[in-house]
Amino acid sequence: MQIERFESKEVLYTRALEIIKQVKAQGATTFGLATGGTMEPLYEKLRQSDIDFSDAISFNLDEYVGLDVQHDQSYNYYMHKQLFDCKPFKMSYLPNGLAENAEAEANRYEQLLQQHELDFQLLGIGVNGHIAFNEPGTSFASETHLVDLQPSTLEANARFFDSIEDVPKQAYTMGIQSILRAKVILLIATGEKKRAVLEQVIAGEYTENNPATALVKHNNVIILTDLQEGEN
Repeated sequence: MQIERFESKEVLYTRALEIIKQVKAQGATTFGLATGGTMEPLYEKLRQSDIDFSDAISFNLDEYVGLDVQHDQSYNYYMHKQLFDCKPFKMSYLPNGLAENAEAEANRYEQLLQQHELDFQLLGIGVNGHIAFNEPGTSFASETHLVDLQPSTLEANARFFDSIEDVPKQAYTMGIQSILRAKVILLIATGEKKRAVLEQVIAGEYTENNPATALVKHNNVIILTDLQEGEN
């Protein structure tokens, strides 16, 4: 595990862009992508870059249940606004939030992931340690599945909606095992609220109570953070 700490977010996101350029130059063609406020500065840099993804495939970590792709809080909408409209991929896959059969949709997405091995996976981390929407207690052996979102996740995401009541209560998410199959994983963690769960990862803890600690068993994880050692 490679941990890089930065004094400024600007330098952190410049480094993240550099890593993506590097893996792309080394032949990566399948990219796992993440959403959320943490990723927006990175996507801005990608839009301004000369990286061409037209020969690559993308898979998103998750999607809310019940939101149409045109809903301005769906992750499909987010990805088009933040990246795809400017930097299109050859093919981009996201779970279908309006699928009628949840089990069939989870299986469909997992099968696609297994057919297209991820060269690179981008991750954020939740205040409760979730990666994608794998909440605390999720099995480290899990694959793509439907998840009930925990109150802390609903609260964290409420800022994007008119009220917390409008936040979808369920989502489809890549499982932890699905994520760990990626060849390279880049985790970006910013802000003091992420310190406790991030430090557990860095310390090498391995517990399903903090899903992100599953990363300690992966052989190629890069963590970029603006949190400095020993600060509170």
